[in-house]
Amino acid sequence: MTKLGMNLFVWTAGMDEDLSDTLAFLKTSGFDFVEMPISEPNTDRANLAKWERIGQQLRDLKLGVQTCTICGPAYSLISPDELVRRAGIDYLKHVVDCTAAAGATLLMGPMYAGFKTFTGKPATEQEWDWSVKSMREVAEYAQTKGVTLAIEYLNRFEIYLLTCADDLVRYVVAVDHPNCRAAFDTFHANMEEKNVGDAIRKVAPYLVHVQISENDRSTPGSGHINFDDVFEALADVAYAGPIAIEAFGPNPPDLAAATHIFRPMFESPEQLATDGLAFLKSHTMPAVMVGNEA
Repeated sequence: MTKLGMNLFVWTAGMDEDLSDTLAFLKTSGFDFVEMPISEPNTDRANLAKWERIGQQLRDLKLGVQTCTICGPAYSLISPDELVRRAGIDYLKHVVDCTAAAGATLLMGPMYAGFKTFTGKPATEQEWDWSVKSMREVAEYAQTKGVTLAIEYLNRFEIYLLTCADDLVRYVVAVDHPNCRAAFDTFHANMEEKNVGDAIRKVAPYLVHVQISENDRSTPGSGHINFDDVFEALADVAYAGPIAIEAFGPNPPDLAAATHIFRPMFESPEQLATDGLAFLKSHTMPAVMVGNEA
């Protein structure tokens, strides 16, 4: 049965706060797992111990976990600077270590290039090759840790190497590693695809994670994304993997600035989580389960 989760971006950018009450709230609200952001390059043992502690906290709550990350300009796998690319590979290997330390087996995100790092030109074949080669090395390392990478394409205003389902499929095929798979985010697809359902069907052979995100990053079901189409497509392909709600709010401030959130999008993170989960359960999960049973 499909597991439902909540991304923690509306509370934290890197799990530096004490989120004990939030995690307990999400568990009692009915979520199966949380999606934790990892955004720090500190590679010492104390850093891994932090993720081990959080992982134990989640196990005590019987709350599942997976992780997500992005690469800034200093870790871009398509940088012309070989030292930057190597730093990106090393950073992602460390994130894999943190993921494993927390007890997670799935790490998702746009890890293939620098977030909001543009040249003003289309991606080149050289940039593509740099990223594919680098990601294959990361995937090989992830395999040794029992972690699968779920690659997410973004919209054209946030990245330029992968911006649609066609790009994503071609990339996963090029990396050609069982621990490099695909993730699908409805926010980006809503902007970039001609038909969101068809995009899901295209990535389906590689799909291991879905993020449900509204067009304005608010409560799922409150905007204009056609989620009937989304969940019909998921049912068509018998998708049974994890589904997480992703949203962004005014906090943390640095994350709000990066995601261009300049006005309130919901009453509170707790309201968004509660209403979002109810939306998934009452409006969309039956369609997925019917597809899984077919």
